[in-house]
Amino acid sequence: MVESAHKTGLIPSLADPLRQVGAKLADWFAPASEAAVNGEGYRISMEVPGVAEGDLDISVHDGVVTVSGEKKSSREEQGETWFFSERDYGAFSRSFRLPPDADGDKVKAALKDGLLTITVPKQAQTPPAGARKVSISKG
Repeated sequence: MVESAHKTGLIPSLADPLRQVGAKLADWFAPASEAAVNGEGYRISMEVPGVAEGDLDISVHDGVVTVSGEKKSSREEQGETWFFSERDYGAFSRSFRLPPDADGDKVKAALKDGLLTITVPKQAQTPPAGARKVSISKG
């Protein structure tokens, strides 16, 4: 098993201890994401290269979209000595609170070329009731 991401062990470096700390902190972070809005709704994009569709789970609960998944290692280590590895494997989870006007019942997701795209339409807005005249009755 490779000891740590970014640590080669070939050439000692003063930066290696810092890289080890950085690698440990990286375990706390989820895949890179971005969110956008337009007139029709919201879009959340998440980079998940190497993650199979069957290894992703997307749920909506109480106005929060949660994406969980796992990037599995496909390499075989038998008979090989690894000098370094900068690839990350393991489970991740990321949650996004939806705005009040988002329709959480109509969330859709698509996975293409390692990019997960989640679309959430805005709720249909009912126009405010127009003013109406109130008649006054006698007595």
